[in-house]
Amino acid sequence: MPKVALYAGSFDPITNGHTDLIKRSLGFVDTLVVAVAVNLQKQSLFTVEEREALIRASLDDDPRVVVRSFQGLLVEFALSLDVPVLIRGLRAVSDYEYEYQMALMNRHLAPAMETVFMVPSLDTTYISSSMVREVARFGGDIRSLVHPVVAEALQRKFAEG
Repeated sequence: MPKVALYAGSFDPITNGHTDLIKRSLGFVDTLVVAVAVNLQKQSLFTVEEREALIRASLDDDPRVVVRSFQGLLVEFALSLDVPVLIRGLRAVSDYEYEYQMALMNRHLAPAMETVFMVPSLDTTYISSSMVREVARFGGDIRSLVHPVVAEALQRKFAEG
């Protein structure tokens, strides 16, 4: 039986921290669904389609990674795909309380659903999408923080702006 897990986020944009976690997850799952959250209350820099394309490009179209978007409850999306495991990244201690509460709520909604917490690699701990956007907006060097395709996309977005 293949092992499948789901890793969700806004990925606006995907960073080297995200790709590191995704690649390490593939060490213990056969397939990873990377789920792009559509949050109607949030103003995203990239469209859902652009974020999906950037994720695929950042992972060199790895066939073990399935990129999908979703709206609504993450646990319901995972159940609709018959995915029994959610992977969540914890960059800092401050992430833990929120993620712990989410895991408990997901367990309440779907008792068989498991949540696996992963910590980032030391060299990606400080990277966040919001920081990458901010540095890129002001012309800072983001080449070590994101895949080259993402760096180019950010540069184009802010040149248009």
